Amino acid sequence: MASLNVGNLGEYLREQRRAAQLSLRQLADATGVSNPYLSQIERGLRKPSADVLQQVAKALRISAETLYVRAGILDEREREELETRAVILADPSINERQKSVLLQIYDSFRRENGYAPAPDTEADTKAGADAEAGSGAEAAPGTHAGPHVQAGPDADAKEHHDPHS
Repeated sequence: MASLNVGNLGEYLREQRRAAQLSLRQLADATGVSNPYLSQIERGLRKPSADVLQQVAKALRISAETLYVRAGILDEREREELETRAVILADPSINERQKSVLLQIYDSFRRENGYAPAPDTEADTKAGADAEAGSGAEAAPGTHAGPHVQAGPDADAKEHHDPHS
């Protein structure tokens, strides 16, 4: 995992706060995190939890994943994967079934290249499949309904989707 020093995180947060034209007090009000604690984070004296970073990211309108990487909580490759998934899931021009198929193909390519799906992929797949199954939506043959694809032998997209094999 990437391990950047906490001071670097603090400097980055200060820059982002100033770019957003917020005082420490205003950021504290927006996040529900105390002003002294935020000051200590900015000065590199405290390492905040993922929850605090998420609150700060939301208030500053920046990516929480970027803060997780800077704090050493998340690896850069994991951040990129999460951001890729978020972009696909947020695209209003494709429907839920298309998003599911696209994510399944994405996971297949990642596995083929030696990367495992995100740790929360399996839980999200089941939740998404349950939700879509209840909506009456029909998934394409060989696909899983839901926002993520479950890892395992059933999810081998190369076996089901590769027209060149």
